[in-house]
Amino acid sequence: MDGRRLVLHKHQQISGIHQLRTVITLGNSDSMPSTTIPWLCKESRYLTVLELSGLPVEKIPDAIGDLFNLRHLGLRDTKVKMLPKSLEKLSNLLTLDLCRSEIHELPSGIVKLKKLRHLFAERVIDPNGIELTWGSGICIPNGLGNLTNLQTLQALEAQDESLRHLGELRQMRSLRLWNVKGMYCGLISESLVQMPYLSNLDVNASDEKEVLLLNACLPNLQKLSLTGRLAERALDESPLFQDVGGKNLYELLLRWSQLKEDPLPSLSRLSNLTRLQLTRAYNGEQLTFLTGWFPKLKVLSLKALSNLNQLEIAEGAMASLEELFLVNLSSMTEVPAGIEFLLPLQRLGFHEITSDFLTVLYQCSVLEVQMWHYSLRD
Repeated sequence: MDGRRLVLHKHQQISGIHQLRTVITLGNSDSMPSTTIPWLCKESRYLTVLELSGLPVEKIPDAIGDLFNLRHLGLRDTKVKMLPKSLEKLSNLLTLDLCRSEIHELPSGIVKLKKLRHLFAERVIDPNGIELTWGSGICIPNGLGNLTNLQTLQALEAQDESLRHLGELRQMRSLRLWNVKGMYCGLISESLVQMPYLSNLDVNASDEKEVLLLNACLPNLQKLSLTGRLAERALDESPLFQDVGGKNLYELLLRWSQLKEDPLPSLSRLSNLTRLQLTRAYNGEQLTFLTGWFPKLKVLSLKALSNLNQLEIAEGAMASLEELFLVNLSSMTEVPAGIEFLLPLQRLGFHEITSDFLTVLYQCSVLEVQMWHYSLRD
């Protein structure tokens, strides 16, 4: 404690309570009395940062609304189920972090926090991110358009009312949407083009039958994650994957896309990609990386491509690759042809493989010069 800043490792004596500006808890602080937070809210009226992540706290007192100077409220990984109505009085709040808490609904007054810049309110269902619906967002009450200073919104449940006002959030930098239906894609596309600073976009379909097609040119987009079935020829027609719209894109994750054609010829136009992940994204049997493709790619992950049985890598493809992960490719029986052109790699992993394929790997002379790791399928 330095007079205005307090870091709590465990229950400890607190002095100078009235002067505190920052309170941060470390660990789960199980021994912290339940009265500590109400006491802080009452006695430390000038707090600007209250970081309670990881605490087993279940309730936030109404007195939180008296912290008129509060800029940051962190409730990540807590057991809080509900926020008090008095939250709407925190007119100077910039960051509200509710990620992986037990809050399912925000108070209607959340839209009065017009200075709010960063809202994290996501629940994680599948930490491994394999399932189609690995997480969920939160519903924003009427008035989403009032939060015009929002730069981060992770994550929003897609609903008619909120999507109609999404385009008013013109300062948005990072956006994640859950439960998206195909019928929403037009409205979402119209909103996205109103966000000139958007650099990180993550869109998740409501189920595997919904078809995603976003016709939005986002020249400043750097990270794109799409989970759900992509419309036929989406990779060739959507501006997101073209030379202009994707010129700054360096990270691309496609999951559950159900692509029938080899996506690599289309994706190879994205010459600035440094990370590419395909998870249940392609239903075909063969992928071929040709010479000159993906010159800046550093990390490639191919996961759960159940029909893939042939992976070919031409000399000069992925010339900058550092990490390669092949995960749960159940039809693969041979070491990828041309893998020697990528070696040595910083990391090479074969995961969820059969014992037969492990034998093939051990017998491959090309891999003798490369350290690699593996895990067997359950």
